[in-house]
Amino acid sequence: MSEVVYEETATMIAAGELQSFVPFGREHCRNHPNAFNLQLRELQPASELWSSDGAAGLVGSLQEVSLQERERECWQLRKGCKGVREEDVEFEEELYAAGTVVVWSQGSRTQASNVYKAFTVDSPVQQAIWCNFAVPQNKKDDEEVEQTVCIIQSSCVNVHTVTGKDFISPLPFQVSDVWSTRFGLLLERKNTATDAQLSPPGEPLPTVFSMLHPLDEIAPVVCKPTGLFDGSRVQYASDATMKIVFSCCQPSVVVSYDTVQGIHSVWALRKVTQDERSTVLRCTADPVGTPLGLMASGFLTSHLRNISRLDSPGGSGATGLGPGTGPSCAVGTGSPLHYSALHSHQSRIMTSSPGLHSRVHSPSISNMAALSRAHSPGMAAPSFSGAARFNASFHNPSPRGHHGLIPSPNSTVNETTLMPEMEPIVPDLCMEQLWSETVTAGCHREMSSQASKVFLTSDLCENRYLCFLVESHQQLRCVKFIESNITSQLIFTSVTTIPAKDAEPLQSIGAMLVLEACGSLVLYTGITRVSKVFVPGLLSPSFSLTNHLSHHSTPVDNVSTPAIAGSRHLQRLDEAVMPSPVSELRGPNIKHHEGSFLEDYTFQHATPYINALRDPVCNRVTLELNSGTMLRISIPEIATSELVRKCLQAIRFILSKEAAMKVLVKWYNIYNAPGGPSSHAEWNLFVTCFMTLMGYNTERLAWTRNLHFEVPLSPVIAAKKARPSDGGSEEDLDYLLGSHYHRQMNSQPVCFNNTLTTEHVGLSSVSSPSSPSLKLDSSAPLFPHIPALFYVLHLLYQELQLDELQRARASSLVCLLQQLARDLQLEEYVDLYWRDYPSLISGFTESCLIDQALIGQMQRLSFPREEPPCVLSWLSSCLRGEEVPPFPYLPGICQRTRLLVLSYALYIIGDENATSTDVSKYLAKLTAVLCQKSCVSELHYRRQSSVKANLSSESLAEQLVVWLTSEGFTLKDLESVPFGVALPIREAIYRCREQPCSDWSEEVCLLIGRQDLTKQAHKMTLAKSKASVGSGLSLEPPATTEADEEEDGMADIIQEVTGLIWSQDLRVQEVRRLLQSSRPVRVSVVQLPEVSDHEYIEEKENKLLQLCQRTMALPVGRGLFTLFSYHPVPTEPLPVPKLNLTGRAPPRNTMVDLNSGNIDVPPNMTSWPSFHNGVAAGLKIAPASQVDSAWIAYNKPKSPELANEYAGFLMALGLNGHLTKLATLNIHDYLTKGHEMTSIGLLLGVSSAKLGTMDMSITRLLSIHIPALLPPTSTELDVPHNVQVAAVIGIGLVYQGTGHRHNAEVLLSEIGRPPGPEMEYCTDRESYSLAAGLALGMVCLGHGSNLIGMTDLNVPEQLYQYMVGGHRRAQAGANRERHKSPSYQIKEGDTINVDVTCPGATLALAMIYLKTNNRSIADWLKPPDTWFLLDFIKPEFLLLRTLARCIIMWDEILPNTEWVKSNIPQIMRGNFDPSEDINMETMAQAQDYITAGACLALGLRFAGSANSDAFDCLYEFARTFMKIMSFAGTAAVQMGYYNLQTGLSMILLAMSMVMSGTGNLKVLQLCRFFHKRTGGEMNYGFHMAHHMALGLLFLGGGRYTLSTSNSAIAALLCALYPHFPAHSTDNRYHLQALRHLAVLAAEPRLLVPVDVDSLKPCYALLEVTYNETKWYNETTVELMAPTMLPELHLLKRVKVKGPRYWELTVDLSRETQHLKSILSRDGVLYVKLRAGQLPYKDDPQGWKSLLASSVNHRNSGVRAFKPEAISTFTSEPALVSFAEFFCKTSDEIKHKDDSLVLFSAMLYECVTQECPEMLPTYIAIEQVVGALRRGDLLQTFPLWQMRLVVDLWDSRVLRGSVNRHDALLTSEFLPVMKNKVDVALDSWLKEKSSVLRSYMRGEALPKDAQSMALACFLVYRSVPCLRNTHTQLESCSSLGDLLSRSSQLRIPLRDLLRLVPILLGSASGPQTPLGFPMQSF
Repeated sequence: MSEVVYEETATMIAAGELQSFVPFGREHCRNHPNAFNLQLRELQPASELWSSDGAAGLVGSLQEVSLQERERECWQLRKGCKGVREEDVEFEEELYAAGTVVVWSQGSRTQASNVYKAFTVDSPVQQAIWCNFAVPQNKKDDEEVEQTVCIIQSSCVNVHTVTGKDFISPLPFQVSDVWSTRFGLLLERKNTATDAQLSPPGEPLPTVFSMLHPLDEIAPVVCKPTGLFDGSRVQYASDATMKIVFSCCQPSVVVSYDTVQGIHSVWALRKVTQDERSTVLRCTADPVGTPLGLMASGFLTSHLRNISRLDSPGGSGATGLGPGTGPSCAVGTGSPLHYSALHSHQSRIMTSSPGLHSRVHSPSISNMAALSRAHSPGMAAPSFSGAARFNASFHNPSPRGHHGLIPSPNSTVNETTLMPEMEPIVPDLCMEQLWSETVTAGCHREMSSQASKVFLTSDLCENRYLCFLVESHQQLRCVKFIESNITSQLIFTSVTTIPAKDAEPLQSIGAMLVLEACGSLVLYTGITRVSKVFVPGLLSPSFSLTNHLSHHSTPVDNVSTPAIAGSRHLQRLDEAVMPSPVSELRGPNIKHHEGSFLEDYTFQHATPYINALRDPVCNRVTLELNSGTMLRISIPEIATSELVRKCLQAIRFILSKEAAMKVLVKWYNIYNAPGGPSSHAEWNLFVTCFMTLMGYNTERLAWTRNLHFEVPLSPVIAAKKARPSDGGSEEDLDYLLGSHYHRQMNSQPVCFNNTLTTEHVGLSSVSSPSSPSLKLDSSAPLFPHIPALFYVLHLLYQELQLDELQRARASSLVCLLQQLARDLQLEEYVDLYWRDYPSLISGFTESCLIDQALIGQMQRLSFPREEPPCVLSWLSSCLRGEEVPPFPYLPGICQRTRLLVLSYALYIIGDENATSTDVSKYLAKLTAVLCQKSCVSELHYRRQSSVKANLSSESLAEQLVVWLTSEGFTLKDLESVPFGVALPIREAIYRCREQPCSDWSEEVCLLIGRQDLTKQAHKMTLAKSKASVGSGLSLEPPATTEADEEEDGMADIIQEVTGLIWSQDLRVQEVRRLLQSSRPVRVSVVQLPEVSDHEYIEEKENKLLQLCQRTMALPVGRGLFTLFSYHPVPTEPLPVPKLNLTGRAPPRNTMVDLNSGNIDVPPNMTSWPSFHNGVAAGLKIAPASQVDSAWIAYNKPKSPELANEYAGFLMALGLNGHLTKLATLNIHDYLTKGHEMTSIGLLLGVSSAKLGTMDMSITRLLSIHIPALLPPTSTELDVPHNVQVAAVIGIGLVYQGTGHRHNAEVLLSEIGRPPGPEMEYCTDRESYSLAAGLALGMVCLGHGSNLIGMTDLNVPEQLYQYMVGGHRRAQAGANRERHKSPSYQIKEGDTINVDVTCPGATLALAMIYLKTNNRSIADWLKPPDTWFLLDFIKPEFLLLRTLARCIIMWDEILPNTEWVKSNIPQIMRGNFDPSEDINMETMAQAQDYITAGACLALGLRFAGSANSDAFDCLYEFARTFMKIMSFAGTAAVQMGYYNLQTGLSMILLAMSMVMSGTGNLKVLQLCRFFHKRTGGEMNYGFHMAHHMALGLLFLGGGRYTLSTSNSAIAALLCALYPHFPAHSTDNRYHLQALRHLAVLAAEPRLLVPVDVDSLKPCYALLEVTYNETKWYNETTVELMAPTMLPELHLLKRVKVKGPRYWELTVDLSRETQHLKSILSRDGVLYVKLRAGQLPYKDDPQGWKSLLASSVNHRNSGVRAFKPEAISTFTSEPALVSFAEFFCKTSDEIKHKDDSLVLFSAMLYECVTQECPEMLPTYIAIEQVVGALRRGDLLQTFPLWQMRLVVDLWDSRVLRGSVNRHDALLTSEFLPVMKNKVDVALDSWLKEKSSVLRSYMRGEALPKDAQSMALACFLVYRSVPCLRNTHTQLESCSSLGDLLSRSSQLRIPLRDLLRLVPILLGSASGPQTPLGFPMQSF
């Protein structure tokens, strides 16, 4: 029989799915508005592009388009790879190019093709390819791959990335071909006639170039040939005869063809190394002596130069390939291609400079360069940039516009040589030769020709081949190659040729389709012929005529590289056994021509035949017929059933490649025969095929006989027959056979019995085992490998046991396994299978004989141990703490086994290294070589106890979870693990869930079921949009009343969050009321009888004027209140609320207006307020919003009166960081308008956005506006004074903290800038001086005395002099000229005007020495301690000095009144001697201001901390001041109302800084009190101060607070400068715009817990731990979030506390970045409510939760539990529905009550124990026990699971750690279930002990129902296979004897005791009464 099977008959397989194929792009182009409607310019061919002269070019190009369009179409297909996961549908992508259009489309079998992208370019497309460019990331060395489409035209390459970037790279030469590689594009230069004239003889120019990124230069490629003569030298690839025919990314190779020698070579493509680079670039040292040489060299250089002056804006590196390579293309010395004449003198000088090789060009060019590249080459026309840099004459030989080759007469040689040199272009890639064909003697050059097709293919056994099709010879040459391990080198071994007219690889099935010369399709895998392919509908010519040809085969002489010349011949293979490797056809017709076979055909023209193959994707390929039509066919897979696929994998793994190949090919042919089996018959077909190959006669075995089916008669006829329907049969038999009926293609006609009865099986088993019919055929190919194959299939069976989804297939596999086990006489294995499937295995009895003599010849697997590997018993003994030998596994096939074995080793045995270094202790890796070698027998097992000691199980659980995730294990996988096996993993997950690490990856969090953490890992913000917010927080403001209709600009505060923070009152609405400025104010003036109407109107208007002072100050506060609360819509302008300065008079609501002309209104009164209004509106925009340059410009108002508002808007955009997106062009545009406000806003905004960056472009921008920073000779620019002030502050911001010397020097001198002669610098000098001081302070912020390189400036001394006065020093430096003549108006003499310079100098000192605690500097700032000196200081300056002194002595600030008072000098505190002449007014004012200064310092020190001591202290002083003000008596008069109010305002600001963002009520009351005070001394400035305080108090709607970093303190000093403007146009002492810099000190620190299920903000308890400092120890406080966190650097950790929410710890001692990113995204911290708990909002006290009811009695909870109530304490839909359907009695389910109660109890248990995912496990356990008691178990698998659950439980009990937090199944449930199982099994044992006894004696297995029960008992009691050990136990007489003997049996003691009566009973004979030992326990 075997001969028949293995004869290479003309097997044939059927191809499926025939469809006609038309490239989708062709259809699309028909409807495409093609080139005709495009602009004229784009139509002209490339040669015309430079001189676009309209219609002249049009006619030609139209003709060109129409003529060429149809011919030039080309397309390619590939497998879709656009970010699609494996399990998603696979699709094909097509890239189609025709004319000027390129279409990229996608489509799959299920979905029609659709256009993904379509491109139209200017000139005809030469080629379109996909290419991946690697973009190096700036931070690390990893690379990001950009997928692109490259469209090659004659003059440029368009590159379009998937992400939407477009590049145009001009080509410096004409390109013949472009190849995509792993690194980028490879370009081949077209060889033109000019090459010869251009290059001096024998010095060719490079021909192959690379482009690694569209923005990179095109660089020549270096090649390293392995020639015989020249050694392995490096040179440019300049051989014009070399043509590239193929390139590939994986492995990175290029195949080239030498047109002269006719040889193909393979090159490895890689990045060039450093020394290769230098070798190539090195120039020769000897000078070129001959004048001729000089002449030639200069001539060539000049030629290259003239045509390529490179003037790209980006400098040297930005454009295409420079001919600079021309001169410096030195090819390694001594090469015949030496460019001696090419190097001019400079060339040598230049190249020898040391810095040359160091610069390697990278893609990160300046933006301008990138800009210039992104435009089409047409734009670069005038400066032949890039495109012409390499020899433009290549593609335009016509002389027009080009410099000719002859130097023009007037340019002498000298001139040309003196032209500036260009840097050589550094090569990027190197081609290293790996292999080339050897030319055999027989066939010479004319024999060889270029390969028309090259591809890589691999066969079914993973051998890889590089194949190239030489069409003229009609042969396919296959070169086998191996990737070597050490380097990534390829080793090419052998060449085989296959006769072929065409071929294509089929990647997904490891095969290739070959079109033979006769026109038949043949499938090969590698070089093994599989079968012919039958295409339905095409008559294959091979049937009629040329059938004999394909078999004419002889072994071929192996053509190989010289390196491996030894292996000349393939060994001859036994042709009967193996499908023959093909060979060349020898004989007369050595060259077939295309038609040589077809000429005999009479019907040649009538029938379509296949002309060519193309476009392979996966297993589909296109056939091109001679008629021109195309058909797409798919070649069938090797297997569709998962089980067959896995078996084939295992077979391939264990057999040698040759043997495996036979099996796979044989199977493939049988499976895919035309009219083959339906899919569900696949497994039976496989069994038959497999057993036949092993030598079984499947006819004679009863169970396989039923699988057969008749063989189809002939492929052609069979295809036409309909497939017979699969007949049904009796179910029980189906189950018995474990499979369906099958048909089998075999060479004998077989009876097809559709109805087989059980008796039939019984009869067949009668045939005696010795009958010869059941012998195995030892000549079968797989016969020697039977044991090995059996072993791998057994391991595969174990693998299937571990996957619930695959387990059904295990029963099919077990039929095959038991047969093999019987025949190999492996009793233990048969026993094992019987235990798993008792009823199934008992049905099989036959065994086949294997000759003893032959068994020796079998490749016997030396089994690692006697007993069969059983994974479940391995896990079980692991749980019982026994020593476990390593478990064998097949790498790559038994993945689940590996995962679970290692998980148990790690978690149960507790070996930390189990997953890393100690894998071999637990897993024995099988290798294919294992057939020969024996496994390591002795392994040292550690006792479990020795490991346990040092490990806490917590860390093990964490390690396990992290490791599982890294292996790609998910919750979905966990569900398919059987419940017993999965329990330890679930337990580990449960433990980790309690306290996860904050830095675990998203996947780990998903696995442990913490969605809150997973959600956190996604970057989410609260307010993505107004309606449906990113995280579900709907932020709709409450329904507004009619009055609210006017938009007040404060509607975006997040109500849900503020409602949680301030839930008890309406303070937010109150703040909105106080800060709104868009509604008219109420003017209530009572008309006294003696006041006339006209006077009354004036009175009302005066009153309104006072109220407007307040209204105009409101926006400053409103900006702080609404800070960062709005995400603008890019299509709408930002809504800016009106600044409403009208009023309404009460009784009749009459309008009062200031513009009536009755009273004098100051001019320009509203200009600054509207600026502030613009800032307030702009500050609403959150930094995370999407804002771009266009939107900013789009907001520009139409009416000029709103320009101030827009100026403020620009400043605000700077403060929130968006102004950096504004294009430089627009900035320039705004500044040239000369609008003062716009300039101020823009300069301050830009500098704030670039804070501390020292950005050069911004520095230039600012310097233009500061005369001191311009060179002394520059033109005097007329810059408005306020703009100068803004620019000076801008310098401070941009250089903040950098200590930049030049700027510091200039600013230092600017503080004391004298007034100039022409009235310049005379007004508002104070604000300029202050600005210079603040800026100086910012530049040197916190540097203290270590200002590097500034010691000669004497900064502190100079500042001290500015502060206290003295003689002016001579001006140094550039500005000396400017200040020669003094001012004519202001007479200051040569002393410093302290009134001007003091504030700036004081604050500069304060900022330079900020927090340095430098006492000597601080003492300079002490208030004077004599009355005489006090009279000389302005009281205001005392405030500044005190403030400065305190923040220098930062650490000494204490939050109590004593400290504040300690700042007042001693002389003011003592008793006064009345005799002294003391000015009481001086004293009172000094005390007032010093106190205010100290309070302000206190506010800065504790800003944003909500420190209660600091607050109480400040509040007390505020009360004191208020009391003094309310006395109309002496004190108030002495101090002066203004001074008191200033002090009070400063204290109020200090308080609001401390309580910033908290919305404290007491501060709010004070602010409201001052809000109501209008008139009198209450001017614009005080209102501004009070409302700023209100804004700071509710900063960002309670989401932001202040920081105390140096930068924040500097910003606050600028913003809160204690001199507020007297009226709205007052900028004399301090520029009003600086008030908004307070924003720079704001930082988000509000933490908002959001429930991950409902996505609503909620309350949660936080535990915040502070780090230890010198003021306090480490402390922990509890806060109810949402809450403000303290500054992060003070914290150690933040933790969400239970019991309502899952705990979550953020550890800040390691890194704060995680928490910072949470806070910056609106502080959303996701929390997950535990089951059985209610949120704090619904249940503040925690009395309603489920657990609360069951506190007192443990069980009452279960009884009191009503399933209906479940929805109140859990929101999981699965649990709710379970309660709905399983825990309630309903009419449909007539359940017994007890099962309802049981289900309710389970549900209760799951919810209260926090593990709802355990519900399925509980139910499964209950089902197993029920089935066991009813006796309707069909297999023992569930009992195995039960066994594992019990083992885990026992091990936990033994360790004594059964507390709630440890094990999952802790309730009474498990012991009850366990008991039920025990009872059931014991009662069986009592009745049927004889069955067990006979089993143990080794008698035949029982057939009846007992079989099942016995197996259950053996499995659950873990009784080993006792047949052989029984003899030892026979003689036992006593229990002790039995115990001692049985210790080696590894039966747990508890289970052994059950066996005692049987064992001892059997010893003394059956008559012993059974009862006696039973009572013993």
